[in-house]
Amino acid sequence: MKYIDEYRDGVAARGVAEQIILEAKPDRVYNLMEFCGGHTHAIYRYGVQDLLPDNVNMIHGPGCPVCVLPIGRLDMALSLADRDGITVCTYGDMLRVPGSGGRSLLQAKAEGADIRMVYSAADALKLARQHREQQVVFFAIGFETTTPPTAVAIQGAQAQDLDNFTVFCNHVLTPSAIANILESPDVRELGTVPIDGFLGPAHVSVVIGSQPYEFFAREYHKPVIISGFEPLDVLQSILMLIRQLNCGRAEVENQYIRAVSRHGNLKAKRMVAEVFELRRQFEWRGLGVVPYSALRIKNRFAKFDAEVRFDLSYTPAKEHNGCECGAILRGVLQPIDCKLFGTACTPETPMGSCMVSSEGACAAHYIYGRYQAAAGTA
Repeated sequence: MKYIDEYRDGVAARGVAEQIILEAKPDRVYNLMEFCGGHTHAIYRYGVQDLLPDNVNMIHGPGCPVCVLPIGRLDMALSLADRDGITVCTYGDMLRVPGSGGRSLLQAKAEGADIRMVYSAADALKLARQHREQQVVFFAIGFETTTPPTAVAIQGAQAQDLDNFTVFCNHVLTPSAIANILESPDVRELGTVPIDGFLGPAHVSVVIGSQPYEFFAREYHKPVIISGFEPLDVLQSILMLIRQLNCGRAEVENQYIRAVSRHGNLKAKRMVAEVFELRRQFEWRGLGVVPYSALRIKNRFAKFDAEVRFDLSYTPAKEHNGCECGAILRGVLQPIDCKLFGTACTPETPMGSCMVSSEGACAAHYIYGRYQAAAGTA
């Protein structure tokens, strides 16, 4: 395939779907987790779920970096924004996520805080160069995909001897989240998550490669298919998972061969290793405290660590009343199971991060009308 339209060909998609129907054994149920929010949006945007037999269940995972950031970390960013002389820069999705008391960065901006939407860490670095009188803090979030650009920005700040640029680091690690889901599938507050196999994230795997997932296949006997984001990618990956499960195999297969290799981007990984190190623990929304699941800035770059420079400390915060983001991120509940969904909580008035983010499961259900179909009103 050479062009994007080929990955969205309806005739080819129906052909793969018919093969899935043919090969899915009617006497068993297949519970497959698409880890990444990009897969969730592709599934609902293109109606992939409608092409699958009833015994193939797609379970939403926690692969949305905006969604999994705990409220307490957002509160830390809000506390920075409220200080005089500080400019907070971050991605657009983060601006509308409610912190404690429902206050968001966008509301703080309306109240006079200096908060800027940027498209990259490089934009924040440029702003710091242009405004030496202002402390510029880049509110960094994301999985392994967005971590290398943050490392580049920190190295750039060091090379340019910028004393007004820092990073509030919230980069988290995909393999740790998968391990947490597999090791603690029964969570007292949320319920049980049955998972037979995973659609592994695409963009993350471009950086880290497919090798890190081999542990899950070997130790937990769960197949992992690294999948692209187009509808034919997803359908083919589901078929590959079903074939492994039917014959009792548990291996890592790479469907996204046009972009992912076994070892990933070695240069990007070396850069990240130079600037960052593992945190001993980090809280995820929906998963709780997960050991060694996030990154912090190394001491040699502490000058550019906002948590060090501004003496920030983390205080856990409770989820908003009625919001089921945590359970949805674990795949225990569907967005329509939340009593706020589509009423008090919409993309225009989000109550939780899953409705805000462009990769959030609630946003996908709402934008593409899946909740209407489920209710029989579509």
